[in-house]
Amino acid sequence: MALNQTLPQLLLVALALVMLGVGLSLSWADFRRLAEHPKAVILALLLQMLALPAAAWGLAVAFELPPVLAVGLMLLAASPGGVSANLFSHLFGGHVALNISLTAINTLLSVVSMPLIANLALQHFIGAGAVPLQTAKVAEVMAVVLLPVAVGMAVAKTRPALAARLEKPFKIFSALVLALLAIGAIAKEWRALADSAAAIGAVVLIFNLLSLLSGYRFSRWIGLDKPMSTAISFEIGIHNSTLALYIALSVLQDFTMALPAAAYSISMYAIGTLFGLWLRRSRPTAAGAAAARR
Repeated sequence: MALNQTLPQLLLVALALVMLGVGLSLSWADFRRLAEHPKAVILALLLQMLALPAAAWGLAVAFELPPVLAVGLMLLAASPGGVSANLFSHLFGGHVALNISLTAINTLLSVVSMPLIANLALQHFIGAGAVPLQTAKVAEVMAVVLLPVAVGMAVAKTRPALAARLEKPFKIFSALVLALLAIGAIAKEWRALADSAAAIGAVVLIFNLLSLLSGYRFSRWIGLDKPMSTAISFEIGIHNSTLALYIALSVLQDFTMALPAAAYSISMYAIGTLFGLWLRRSRPTAAGAAAARR
Protein backbone atom coordinates (compact mmCIF):
# COMPACT_ATOMS: atom_id res chain seq x y z
CA MET A 1 0.00 0.00 0.00
CA ALA A 2 1.31 3.42 -0.92
CA LEU A 3 2.71 5.69 1.75
CA ASN A 4 0.04 8.33 1.15
CA GLN A 5 -2.60 5.68 2.02
CA THR A 6 -0.91 4.09 5.04
CA LEU A 7 0.58 7.16 6.73
CA PRO A 8 -2.77 8.69 7.84
CA GLN A 9 -3.79 5.30 9.27
CA LEU A 10 -0.50 5.00 11.14
CA LEU A 11 -0.92 8.56 12.38
CA LEU A 12 -4.34 7.69 13.79
CA VAL A 13 -2.80 4.78 15.72
CA ALA A 14 0.05 7.01 16.93
CA LEU A 15 -2.41 9.70 17.97
CA ALA A 16 -4.45 7.17 19.93
CA LEU A 17 -1.32 5.88 21.68
CA VAL A 18 -0.18 9.39 22.56
CA MET A 19 -3.58 10.26 24.03
CA LEU A 20 -3.83 6.96 25.88
CA GLY A 21 -0.53 7.90 27.52
CA VAL A 22 -2.03 11.27 28.48
CA GLY A 23 -5.06 9.53 29.97
CA LEU A 24 -2.90 7.23 32.09
CA SER A 25 -1.54 10.29 33.90
CA LEU A 26 -4.90 12.10 34.25
CA SER A 27 -7.65 12.16 36.85
CA TRP A 28 -10.70 14.36 37.47
CA ALA A 29 -8.68 16.05 40.18
CA ASP A 30 -6.48 17.52 37.42
CA PHE A 31 -9.46 19.43 36.03
CA ARG A 32 -10.47 20.64 39.50
CA ARG A 33 -6.87 21.70 40.16
CA LEU A 34 -7.14 24.37 37.45
CA ALA A 35 -9.20 26.49 39.87
CA GLU A 36 -6.25 26.57 42.29
CA HIS A 37 -4.03 28.47 39.82
CA PRO A 38 -6.29 30.93 37.95
CA LYS A 39 -3.51 33.35 37.01
CA ALA A 40 -1.37 30.57 35.51
CA VAL A 41 -4.32 29.06 33.63
CA ILE A 42 -5.48 32.39 32.17
CA LEU A 43 -1.97 33.25 30.99
CA ALA A 44 -1.41 29.82 29.42
CA LEU A 45 -4.73 29.93 27.59
CA LEU A 46 -4.15 33.48 26.30
CA LEU A 47 -0.73 32.50 25.00
CA GLN A 48 -2.00 29.24 23.46
CA MET A 49 -5.18 30.59 21.89
CA LEU A 50 -4.09 34.09 20.84
CA ALA A 51 -0.36 34.79 21.06
CA LEU A 52 0.99 31.66 19.36
CA PRO A 53 -1.33 31.81 16.31
CA ALA A 54 -0.51 35.52 15.97
CA ALA A 55 3.23 34.74 16.16
CA ALA A 56 2.91 31.97 13.56
CA TRP A 57 0.93 34.31 11.28
CA GLY A 58 3.61 36.99 11.61
CA LEU A 59 6.42 34.52 10.89
CA ALA A 60 4.62 33.15 7.82
CA VAL A 61 4.22 36.67 6.44
CA ALA A 62 7.71 37.84 7.39
CA PHE A 63 9.39 34.81 5.79
CA GLU A 64 6.99 34.84 2.82
CA LEU A 65 6.18 31.16 3.22
CA PRO A 66 4.31 29.45 0.37
CA PRO A 67 0.59 29.47 1.21
CA VAL A 68 0.29 25.76 1.96
CA LEU A 69 3.27 25.83 4.32
CA ALA A 70 1.86 28.93 6.02
CA VAL A 71 -1.39 27.09 6.73
CA GLY A 72 0.62 24.12 8.02
CA LEU A 73 2.46 26.39 10.43
CA MET A 74 -0.86 27.80 11.65
CA LEU A 75 -2.16 24.27 12.23
CA LEU A 76 0.91 23.57 14.33
CA ALA A 77 0.40 26.77 16.35
CA ALA A 78 -3.24 25.84 16.99
CA SER A 79 -2.44 22.34 18.25
CA PRO A 80 -2.54 21.90 22.04
CA GLY A 81 0.33 20.79 24.23
CA GLY A 82 1.20 17.13 23.98
CA VAL A 83 2.36 14.34 26.25
CA SER A 84 5.97 15.32 25.51
CA ALA A 85 5.32 18.66 27.24
CA ASN A 86 4.60 16.80 30.46
CA LEU A 87 7.77 14.75 30.05
CA PHE A 88 9.96 17.82 29.48
CA SER A 89 8.36 19.55 32.47
CA HIS A 90 9.13 16.54 34.65
CA LEU A 91 12.74 16.38 33.48
CA PHE A 92 13.47 20.08 34.01
CA GLY A 93 11.68 20.91 37.25
CA GLY A 94 8.29 22.07 36.05
CA HIS A 95 4.97 21.89 37.90
CA VAL A 96 3.87 18.65 36.20
CA ALA A 97 0.37 18.64 37.72
CA LEU A 98 -0.25 22.04 36.12
CA ASN A 99 1.04 20.68 32.79
CA ILE A 100 -1.32 17.73 32.92
CA SER A 101 -4.27 19.97 33.79
CA LEU A 102 -3.48 22.43 31.01
CA THR A 103 -3.02 19.62 28.48
CA ALA A 104 -6.48 18.32 29.36
CA ILE A 105 -8.27 21.66 29.01
CA ASN A 106 -6.32 22.72 25.91
CA THR A 107 -7.17 19.44 24.19
CA LEU A 108 -10.88 20.02 24.83
CA LEU A 109 -10.72 23.66 23.67
CA SER A 110 -8.90 22.70 20.47
CA VAL A 111 -12.16 21.19 19.16
CA VAL A 112 -13.24 24.80 18.58
CA SER A 113 -9.94 26.66 18.23
CA MET A 114 -8.28 24.43 15.62
CA PRO A 115 -10.95 24.71 12.90
CA LEU A 116 -11.37 28.43 13.62
CA ILE A 117 -7.65 29.20 13.29
CA ALA A 118 -7.16 26.81 10.38
CA ASN A 119 -10.05 28.31 8.41
CA LEU A 120 -8.81 31.86 8.96
CA ALA A 121 -5.41 30.74 7.67
CA LEU A 122 -6.91 28.90 4.69
CA GLN A 123 -8.97 31.93 3.72
CA HIS A 124 -6.08 34.38 4.09
CA PHE A 125 -3.18 32.41 2.60
CA ILE A 126 -4.92 30.22 -0.01
CA GLY A 127 -8.16 32.05 -0.73
CA ALA A 128 -11.48 31.07 -2.26
CA GLY A 129 -10.22 27.75 -3.60
CA ALA A 130 -9.35 26.41 -0.16
CA VAL A 131 -11.36 23.52 1.26
CA PRO A 132 -12.54 24.65 4.71
CA LEU A 133 -11.80 22.60 7.80
CA GLN A 134 -15.19 21.62 9.13
CA THR A 135 -15.79 21.81 12.89
CA ALA A 136 -17.80 18.59 12.66
CA LYS A 137 -14.84 16.78 11.09
CA VAL A 138 -12.49 18.06 13.79
CA ALA A 139 -15.04 16.98 16.40
CA GLU A 140 -14.90 13.47 14.91
CA VAL A 141 -11.11 13.51 15.12
CA MET A 142 -11.26 14.80 18.70
CA ALA A 143 -13.73 12.05 19.59
CA VAL A 144 -11.09 9.57 18.44
CA VAL A 145 -8.56 11.52 20.50
CA LEU A 146 -10.69 11.74 23.64
CA LEU A 147 -11.74 8.07 23.71
CA PRO A 148 -8.18 6.84 24.43
CA VAL A 149 -7.88 9.56 27.09
CA ALA A 150 -11.05 8.26 28.74
CA VAL A 151 -9.73 4.69 28.58
CA GLY A 152 -6.42 5.78 30.09
CA MET A 153 -8.19 7.67 32.89
CA ALA A 154 -10.35 4.61 33.62
CA VAL A 155 -7.26 2.41 33.85
CA ALA A 156 -5.55 4.97 36.10
CA LYS A 157 -8.56 5.02 38.43
CA THR A 158 -9.24 1.28 38.60
CA ARG A 159 -5.72 -0.08 38.18
CA PRO A 160 -3.31 2.65 39.39
CA ALA A 161 -0.35 0.31 39.70
CA LEU A 162 -0.79 -0.86 36.10
CA ALA A 163 -1.18 2.74 34.90
CA ALA A 164 2.04 3.72 36.68
CA ARG A 165 3.91 0.88 34.96
CA LEU A 166 2.49 1.69 31.53
CA GLU A 167 2.89 5.48 31.64
CA LYS A 168 6.63 5.70 30.89
CA PRO A 169 6.68 2.99 28.15
CA PHE A 170 3.75 4.71 26.42
CA LYS A 171 5.56 8.04 26.47
CA ILE A 172 8.73 6.55 25.02
CA PHE A 173 6.90 4.47 22.42
CA SER A 174 4.68 7.36 21.29
CA ALA A 175 7.74 9.62 20.93
CA LEU A 176 9.49 7.02 18.76
CA VAL A 177 6.40 6.45 16.62
CA LEU A 178 5.97 10.20 16.18
CA ALA A 179 9.59 10.62 15.10
CA LEU A 180 9.27 7.78 12.57
CA LEU A 181 6.04 9.16 11.14
CA ALA A 182 7.57 12.63 10.87
CA ILE A 183 10.51 11.15 8.96
CA GLY A 184 8.00 9.35 6.71
CA ALA A 185 6.13 12.58 5.96
CA ILE A 186 9.40 14.39 5.23
CA ALA A 187 10.59 11.55 2.97
CA LYS A 188 7.29 11.62 1.06
CA GLU A 189 7.63 15.33 0.31
CA TRP A 190 11.43 15.59 0.31
CA ARG A 191 11.55 17.65 -2.89
CA ALA A 192 9.00 20.16 -1.55
CA LEU A 193 10.88 20.36 1.74
CA ALA A 194 14.25 20.77 -0.01
CA ASP A 195 12.86 23.61 -2.12
CA SER A 196 11.80 25.52 0.99
CA ALA A 197 14.20 24.04 3.56
CA ALA A 198 15.87 27.30 4.53
CA ALA A 199 12.58 29.10 5.11
CA ILE A 200 10.61 26.36 6.84
CA GLY A 201 13.58 25.21 8.94
CA ALA A 202 14.26 28.71 10.22
CA VAL A 203 10.57 29.43 10.84
CA VAL A 204 10.02 26.21 12.80
CA LEU A 205 13.08 26.82 14.98
CA ILE A 206 12.14 30.46 15.63
CA PHE A 207 8.54 29.51 16.39
CA ASN A 208 9.65 26.79 18.82
CA LEU A 209 12.06 29.11 20.66
CA LEU A 210 9.55 31.97 20.68
CA SER A 211 6.88 29.71 22.17
CA LEU A 212 9.16 28.42 24.93
CA LEU A 213 10.61 31.82 25.80
CA SER A 214 7.28 33.66 25.81
CA GLY A 215 5.75 31.05 28.10
CA TYR A 216 8.59 31.36 30.58
CA ARG A 217 9.19 35.12 30.47
CA PHE A 218 5.52 36.15 30.67
CA SER A 219 4.97 33.71 33.53
CA ARG A 220 7.86 35.17 35.49
CA TRP A 221 6.72 38.68 34.64
CA ILE A 222 3.32 38.16 36.30
CA GLY A 223 4.99 36.69 39.39
CA LEU A 224 4.64 32.92 38.93
CA ASP A 225 7.34 30.79 40.51
CA LYS A 226 9.92 28.95 38.44
CA PRO A 227 8.22 25.49 38.46
CA MET A 228 4.94 26.99 37.21
CA SER A 229 6.76 29.15 34.66
CA THR A 230 8.63 26.09 33.42
CA ALA A 231 5.38 24.14 33.14
CA ILE A 232 3.66 26.87 31.11
CA SER A 233 6.74 27.27 28.92
CA PHE A 234 6.76 23.61 27.91
CA GLU A 235 2.96 23.42 27.69
CA ILE A 236 2.80 26.09 24.99
CA GLY A 237 6.24 25.36 23.52
CA ILE A 238 5.92 21.60 22.94
CA HIS A 239 2.87 20.95 20.79
CA ASN A 240 0.88 17.83 19.98
CA SER A 241 2.27 17.83 16.46
CA THR A 242 0.75 14.37 15.87
CA LEU A 243 -2.65 16.06 15.85
CA ALA A 244 -1.49 18.74 13.39
CA LEU A 245 0.01 16.03 11.17
CA TYR A 246 -3.17 13.97 11.26
CA ILE A 247 -5.44 16.91 10.37
CA ALA A 248 -3.15 17.97 7.52
CA LEU A 249 -2.83 14.47 6.08
CA SER A 250 -6.21 12.88 6.81
CA VAL A 251 -8.68 15.76 7.04
CA LEU A 252 -7.22 18.31 4.61
CA GLN A 253 -5.30 15.61 2.66
CA ASP A 254 -2.25 17.71 1.88
CA PHE A 255 1.24 16.30 2.47
CA THR A 256 2.97 19.62 1.93
CA MET A 257 0.78 21.21 4.61
CA ALA A 258 2.09 18.59 7.05
CA LEU A 259 5.76 19.56 6.57
CA PRO A 260 5.95 22.26 9.29
CA ALA A 261 4.55 19.82 11.86
CA ALA A 262 6.82 17.04 10.57
CA ALA A 263 9.92 19.22 10.84
CA TYR A 264 8.79 20.45 14.26
CA SER A 265 8.25 16.87 15.46
CA ILE A 266 11.96 16.23 15.06
CA SER A 267 13.39 19.60 16.06
CA MET A 268 11.30 20.06 19.22
CA TYR A 269 13.23 17.38 21.10
CA ALA A 270 16.57 19.10 20.52
CA ILE A 271 15.23 22.62 21.13
CA GLY A 272 13.23 21.52 24.18
CA THR A 273 16.26 19.80 25.71
CA LEU A 274 18.54 22.79 25.12
CA PHE A 275 15.91 25.11 26.57
CA GLY A 276 15.50 22.88 29.62
CA LEU A 277 19.25 22.87 30.20
CA TRP A 278 19.26 26.67 29.94
CA LEU A 279 16.48 26.83 32.55
CA ARG A 280 18.54 24.70 34.92
CA ARG A 281 21.54 26.99 34.55
CA SER A 282 19.59 30.22 34.85
CA ARG A 283 19.16 31.67 38.31
CA PRO A 284 15.93 33.37 39.37
CA THR A 285 15.97 37.10 39.95
CA ALA A 286 15.35 38.47 43.45
CA ALA A 287 11.75 39.30 42.52
CA GLY A 288 11.25 35.86 41.02
CA ALA A 289 12.71 34.16 44.09
CA ALA A 290 10.40 36.19 46.34
CA ALA A 291 7.41 35.18 44.20
CA ALA A 292 8.46 31.53 44.37
CA ARG A 293 8.49 31.67 48.21
CA ARG A 294 4.96 33.08 48.43
